[in-house]
Amino acid sequence: MKETIEVEIMEVLDTWMEAFNRLDIVAWEKTFHFPHYRLASGNMRVLNKPGEQDMERIRHNLTTRGWHHSDWDRRNIVHASESKVHVDTQFTRYRADGTVIASYESLYILTYEAGRWSIKLRSSFAP
Repeated sequence: MKETIEVEIMEVLDTWMEAFNRLDIVAWEKTFHFPHYRLASGNMRVLNKPGEQDMERIRHNLTTRGWHHSDWDRRNIVHASESKVHVDTQFTRYRADGTVIASYESLYILTYEAGRWSIKLRSSFAP
């Protein structure tokens, strides 16, 4: 059972990153459970339903730094049950020429609700 959960968790995280790199808000939010929480820069942001993110603000914040794409550096499951998984992650943001903008550590908490695994909370050192 544990291997199955790990595969499903990694698939959700892969889908999350692929949607993020396309800045595809609809696909990105399909990897969330709502309410969805993000703790970063000293603030807890709560998304109660799909469509509450300000995609233009996100796009502006990324592109003004020269962002082209992001990739996972690590994804390690550190705690797991049948309904909740904690994943220690690190990702790097890159420019189009492949140079690094920055790397950030994060903790992603995925929960099994309504018959599927999705991201419930992200605690990130990214802005």
